Amino acid sequence: MNTENTVRPRTDDDLTACAEALAEVHRHDGYPVNWPENPGDWLTRAAGLGAWVAVLDGRIAGHVALDRGDEDDLAPGLWGDTAATAVVSRLFVAPEARGHGVGVRLMERAVAEARRRDLHPVLDVVASDSGAVALYERLGWRLLATVEQRWSPEQTVTVRCYAAPAAV
Repeated sequence: MNTENTVRPRTDDDLTACAEALAEVHRHDGYPVNWPENPGDWLTRAAGLGAWVAVLDGRIAGHVALDRGDEDDLAPGLWGDTAATAVVSRLFVAPEARGHGVGVRLMERAVAEARRRDLHPVLDVVASDSGAVALYERLGWRLLATVEQRWSPEQTVTVRCYAAPAAV
């Protein structure tokens, strides 16, 4: 079986396939915790510095975005210099594409772009997303803090905040 695995910039033409893959991830893992009314808008909102897709065997297998972050992102403030950070977000890998290095390649691409812009990559992740937590820790990301974050009057979640390892 050919397992061609490439990462390329996301285009508007990819959004339907990305939303379909995201729906599979949501059914399988519960990410995102709160399903967005418009998944395409949700994906594009966090891509101010770039967004990439992984393609495995000709199909969208994953996604990652990079942005400057907003007031809801905790990791930039914990890093200590919000102006010097870029937030990695909207990372997901379709369940059937796991085990092929897709998540690692997407993270490498987002980190490379942040570093190209002289920004330090950081991210927030819901603590219950054990697969993502394991990936970040395997890649050497440093836990900055674990905090409770109120997303609405009815919803409080535990969030783990990470910073990428120092550039070599």
